[in-house]
Amino acid sequence: MSLPATLRNAAIILGATLLTSPVLAADNDIIRLATTTSTYNSGLLDELLPQFEAEHPYQVQVIAVGTGKALRMGQDGDADLVMTHAPAAEKAFVDAGYGVEPQGVMYNDFVIVGPQKDSADIQGLEEATKAFKQIADSDALFISRGDDSGTHKKELALWQSSDIEPGFEGYRAAGQGMGKVLQMASELQGYTLTDRGTWLAMQNKLDLSLLMQGDPRLFNPYQVILVNPERYNDLNTDGARAWRSG
Repeated sequence: MSLPATLRNAAIILGATLLTSPVLAADNDIIRLATTTSTYNSGLLDELLPQFEAEHPYQVQVIAVGTGKALRMGQDGDADLVMTHAPAAEKAFVDAGYGVEPQGVMYNDFVIVGPQKDSADIQGLEEATKAFKQIADSDALFISRGDDSGTHKKELALWQSSDIEPGFEGYRAAGQGMGKVLQMASELQGYTLTDRGTWLAMQNKLDLSLLMQGDPRLFNPYQVILVNPERYNDLNTDGARAWRSG
C-alpha cells in the first residue's frame, strides 16, 4: 500500500473511525492520526485504511479536525502523527521541536465554487485573487471555514494578496469543516473555497458549480509529520512510521 500522489480522484465517503471524544493515550497497537476534515470528506482514508490494517498489526484511529487543531493535538501529545496541508504552520510545528521527520505524501488543489448564476462573474478567471476581489466588490455571499484549518489559512492568504479585509457584508465565518461549509454554501447560494477532493466527493449532492480553478497559488500539498517521541513517552512512533511508509 502506498499513498497516492493526488487526492483528485478520491470521492468515496470515508468509513474510517472518527473520534469525537477526548483522545486517550496510545496503546502499542493503536495509531492516533490527527488529520484534516478535507481528508476525511474526500474518502481517501476509506481506501487506504483497510489495506494498511490488513497488512500491519495496528488499528488507526482517525481524528478529523482542522489543520490548526491537528497540529495543536500533536503539540500536546494527543496524536502519534499528523497529516495536514498548511506548509507555514507545519514548518513552525517542526522548527519548535513538536514534529519530526516531515514527509510530503500527496497533493490536490483548491477550487472556488459557487452558485450557477455567478453574480460575482468569476467563472473563467485565471487568478484566485481577482476572483476574491470580484466576490467582495459585488458583496456576494462567501462562506469561510473560519476554523484555523489549512483551507482557512489558504483563504486568508488569498484575501491578503487581494488587499481585501474579509469583513465585507457578504462574508460569513462558519467555524465548520469542509463538508458542512459546502452544504451551507449550497443552501444559501454562496461562494466558498474548497479542496478538490471534497468537492468531487460531494458535488452531486450540492447545488453549486465549480467556477474557478487552475491558479498555481491554489496548489495544496499534504505532509505527514511524526510527533516528536522525545517529548512524550506514550507515543506509538513505530506505528506512526509504519503508517507513513505504508
